[in-house]
Amino acid sequence: MIKLTVDLENHSSHAYDICIGRGILDRIALLTSRGAANRYIVISDSHVSPLYGESLLSLLRNLGEKADLITFPAGESSKNMDTVLAIITRMIELGADRGTELIALGGGVTGDMVAFIASIYMRSVTYVQIPTTLMAQVDSCIGGKTGIDLAAGKNLLGTFYQPRETFIDLRFLDTLPEEDFLNGMAEVIKYAVIDDLNLLDLLERHAGRVRERDPEVLTEIVQRSCSIKKGIVEIDEKDRGLRRILNFGHTIGHAIEAESDYDIPHGNALTPGMIAAARISEKHGYLASEERERMTHLIQLTGLPSSIPARISTDGVLSRIRHDKKKEGDTVHFVLLKKLGMPFMNGAVDEKLIREIIEELKQR
Repeated sequence: MIKLTVDLENHSSHAYDICIGRGILDRIALLTSRGAANRYIVISDSHVSPLYGESLLSLLRNLGEKADLITFPAGESSKNMDTVLAIITRMIELGADRGTELIALGGGVTGDMVAFIASIYMRSVTYVQIPTTLMAQVDSCIGGKTGIDLAAGKNLLGTFYQPRETFIDLRFLDTLPEEDFLNGMAEVIKYAVIDDLNLLDLLERHAGRVRERDPEVLTEIVQRSCSIKKGIVEIDEKDRGLRRILNFGHTIGHAIEAESDYDIPHGNALTPGMIAAARISEKHGYLASEERERMTHLIQLTGLPSSIPARISTDGVLSRIRHDKKKEGDTVHFVLLKKLGMPFMNGAVDEKLIREIIEELKQR
């Protein structure tokens, strides 16, 4: 088992471990032995709960722990205040108090929402992340960002609240649907593009083994991705500076996702968002065309989209960008590239150029 420690500067009490391995769910005994919880509530969605929820519940109970399971409808459409209140109501019925620890068992929707609930319930209770999708394992389970969606946009309500521990069991990826696997690969490509050219080389050399989910390659991909995000979060926990580079491709990507009413998965919106950001960088004279082409080729090689569906409204995307939660005043910040591995923040992108590039990507 690989162990990474997220050691937040000036917040040693918030340091926590990320444990990575195959078949490590039985190490849940570590969870109970290190905590001061008097009971556990596992929260999972209707897809993951039948696969792993009951077995985790049984494992906890066999260890002599008081444990319950709450299941909510799967999908991004559940990531809202109505679902949050329904889960909290059930927690109250079960007698959850400040000594209760929540366990987020699932993908990014589950992790974001359970973390949000943990941060606000009785002025905060502890929680543990057990991510079951590649997207959650390499990205959303790390860093303490919580959130729920509003009609106006994704993750507009949220807090920063770190987990007590994170367990990444790569065995979950064996049963992950292909679409969800590729969804996570979009974030892996993002890490390679903004920070790790060795990871970029690995993805190019072993594209076939990646698609086949070779355990050795997946272990290295997940470990490298977690290490990159861990290092950035340690420097900038609250997203005030360096951490913003993790939003590469997300400004347009989130807008595409929301404009589709979340019918387009996050990864499928992120990759054209990354290509759009690379094109902006190229048109501003920062990024060489061959580097943009290299990134685009890797996206296509991995099996992810490089274009925006024609049905997506350009005006709708632009409107959502104007309401991006990362904007300051009237300025919407974009993460651009000087070259692969060298991102930077730029808020002065003309809307006409954004429109032009969106239209170009819809015609591919």
